[in-house]
Amino acid sequence: MGIYGALSSAVTGLRAQAHALENISGNIANSQTTGYKRIETDFLDLIPDAPISRQVPGAVLAQSRGTNNVQGDIKTVSDETFIALNSNGFFVVEPKIGQSDGNAVFAGTNFYTRRGDFEIDKDGLLVNGAGYYLKGLPIDTLTGNISGSVPEVIKLSNNFLPAQATTRVNYQANLPQLPKNTGYNPTIYNSELMEADDYAPGSTTAAKTGTVVLAGGNEADTVMTAGESITVTVNGTAVKFDFYDGDAGAYTGSDIGINIKDSAPAITINQALAAMQAGLRSAGGPAASSATVALDGSNNLRITLGSDYHGSFSVAGSAGTMAALGMTPGASSPPTRPLVATVPADLDAEFKANSVAGGAITVYAENGAPANVQLRWAKVDSAAAGGVDTWNLFYMSNSEATGTSPMWTNVGQTYAFAGDGSLLPPGVPTATINNLTVNGVALGNVELKHDTNGVSQFADVNGTVNVSTLNQNGYGAGEFVSVAINDNGRVVATYSNGERIDMAQVVTAEFNAINKLKRLDGGVFSTTSESGEAILDLSGSGVIGGALEASNTDISDEFTKLIVTQQAYAAGTRIVTAADKMLQEALNMIR
Repeated sequence: MGIYGALSSAVTGLRAQAHALENISGNIANSQTTGYKRIETDFLDLIPDAPISRQVPGAVLAQSRGTNNVQGDIKTVSDETFIALNSNGFFVVEPKIGQSDGNAVFAGTNFYTRRGDFEIDKDGLLVNGAGYYLKGLPIDTLTGNISGSVPEVIKLSNNFLPAQATTRVNYQANLPQLPKNTGYNPTIYNSELMEADDYAPGSTTAAKTGTVVLAGGNEADTVMTAGESITVTVNGTAVKFDFYDGDAGAYTGSDIGINIKDSAPAITINQALAAMQAGLRSAGGPAASSATVALDGSNNLRITLGSDYHGSFSVAGSAGTMAALGMTPGASSPPTRPLVATVPADLDAEFKANSVAGGAITVYAENGAPANVQLRWAKVDSAAAGGVDTWNLFYMSNSEATGTSPMWTNVGQTYAFAGDGSLLPPGVPTATINNLTVNGVALGNVELKHDTNGVSQFADVNGTVNVSTLNQNGYGAGEFVSVAINDNGRVVATYSNGERIDMAQVVTAEFNAINKLKRLDGGVFSTTSESGEAILDLSGSGVIGGALEASNTDISDEFTKLIVTQQAYAAGTRIVTAADKMLQEALNMIR
């Protein structure tokens, strides 16, 4: 090669450094360009073929190397439609090529960018500062699911959001084991319960009736035998009645003595039964405080718990006396309480005193009409009273009702609890409020969804209902207010009714050879045979809302490279100068 070879190599070095300078210049110029990826310069030596002993360094070739895999700093911004990527992905965009009948026309070709400064244009499209339009997948506003798999330009609508009727209310709460409503008095038995007979007459108390007709005025010793006994057990509390002969002396036993014989005057059957009644009321516990032991209208012996509609009892005793009274050993008939379907307006104050507030929620009819549903829980039975802890849920169906018109309506679902505070099997994961109507607004059938163990009964010192979940799926019509892109890549529209509806899903693309993409104007890239095809991600992974990615150019690093490039270029010119002088000397030899 000689002098001419050295000259040629120096020229390629100058050309390579000039190329490096061009890249450095472009990097510095774009140091503030959103999403810009700097270009590095790689140098490749070109070695001419020669024997090993005659090899020379050869020339140099400069080539560009992308840094698409190097992320720039991410900074937060106030614009909610600006987005950045915390991954190696790209936003899928497309340029607009014109207008047709007032509608934007697109090229149908995907491009890829990291520039996320998207704003809404006059057509409701999301366009970035370089004029490229964001693509994604539409979302079904009713189900919230992505529709389709081919990205399309995201178009937002500023139309009114139509109303959606409430079909489901999600409700979870803990009911207190002892409701401390305003009617509760710790000294009064069952005062915390709502007694069905106060609202829907027809309750019956536990009772047991004999089969022998008795004459109440007859002497007691004609059917009762001294030395024999009868035991009435109320809710586990046993009351034993011992019959004794009063003429033979006073009763000395430890139970309740019933005198059945007295010569002056004689003890009647009615008197003996009255004594049993008094003894049962005083010793039978709270459930027996109004118990009755007397002859009924058919002159059969009848034992009841009076006005207690929860407890039960059993009767046992000496065979002779039991047979004479017409009583058979065994349990009483169970108490019954009718379901209180509605509560009239004139009993509103009493109902509120017998129940506890369960929260309130606004629901919507099909036309968007709102209705305020007020809920109240009433405990209608308890284990302490001899039954099962049982609750009914009511809602205010007509706040303007008067007199005997219904004001509160029972949901129609019984909630019965075990001793551990959980619902008895199979539980109540969901209930249905049939034909829900509030103040004349018809809402149809509404599902009351509790989920598994959503309603419980644990002790609460406050005696109030603790509502943990209360929401519904309906809303009234709303006017478009704004749009934002969240961290899941969802384009979310906000309406004047407070609803936030997912409109589209931003699609991102990744590549196997990310640095082999071809650069185009506006910070976009296109695929090449070396980069491979785009791998689309529909999950929105890596998207950061309200943020922008800055250029990955480091000014200090570029200035350092600039100094090195300048010195290398200057050194190359010295080689050209030296070669020129050597050629001049060679030419001067012939003079």
